[in-house]
Amino acid sequence: MGHLDHATFGWLTPALSYVMACIGAALGLSCTVRALDTTGRSRRNWLITAASAIGSGIWTMHFIAMLGFGVSGSDIRYNVPLTLLSLLGAMVVVGGGVFAVGYSRDRTRALLLGGLATGLGVASMHYLGMAALRLHGTIHYDPLRVALSVAIAVAAATAALWAALNIKSSRAVALASLVMGAAVSSMHYTGMFAVSVQVAPSGDELPGATTMQFIFPLAVGLGSYLFLTSAFVALSPTARERAAYVYAERAAGPADPDPAAAAQGFTGRGPALRSRRGGVNDHDTSPVTAP
Repeated sequence: MGHLDHATFGWLTPALSYVMACIGAALGLSCTVRALDTTGRSRRNWLITAASAIGSGIWTMHFIAMLGFGVSGSDIRYNVPLTLLSLLGAMVVVGGGVFAVGYSRDRTRALLLGGLATGLGVASMHYLGMAALRLHGTIHYDPLRVALSVAIAVAAATAALWAALNIKSSRAVALASLVMGAAVSSMHYTGMFAVSVQVAPSGDELPGATTMQFIFPLAVGLGSYLFLTSAFVALSPTARERAAYVYAERAAGPADPDPAAAAQGFTGRGPALRSRRGGVNDHDTSPVTAP
């Protein structure tokens, strides 16, 4: 039985993976909140951004944590197609969850279905990513811990979607993202503690890419995407801010009349007022005699 080390770089990878999980959750929640305040194409675009943010944030969290994973007696490689499939699968399944919340009229049903779909998306990403792992030996899983990790993923996703439906302030969204980041990290390490490896030493070269060849550059790229998208969301006005801007414009009223015209007495209502007060008809410039 090979010895498993989940933190070969100390607390660096767990801490960094937690930060990425929080960023992905915060961005996804913010986009979902924006989506619920809009309609039509705008709602769809916000929900797509939410799904990509949550999916890529969780994927980045998972593989940053996997940078610190090691097995004594064997090197580790990753199957590239399966690793990419785990990313796309997470986005698609999480997308199903957030779209269920975004378009369903029954919020309770949408919350349950969306939480289940999103949680299963998180879990499927994790275990599909583990299926992409290549080493000299056989990987075994403890079924009870696997089931517990899936339950944690579903509970975390449901709580996050509930927050998106019921929380509007940025401070509350930030707090909810910290909780979701902790839950996603707990799900990851619960799933990793379900793993045991029966090492079979071999001199053959393992197929696939190393973490530094493939996982690290992709994780950095997705991390950059999350930071840039976070900046875009932060700079985009909310529905309440847009409504306040429109209200302020309407309250300001029409622009002041031209000063030169005002000095000569020509205002928008001048001719009509003069015709009523001075007896001048707008269509007849001849003087009017008194009866």
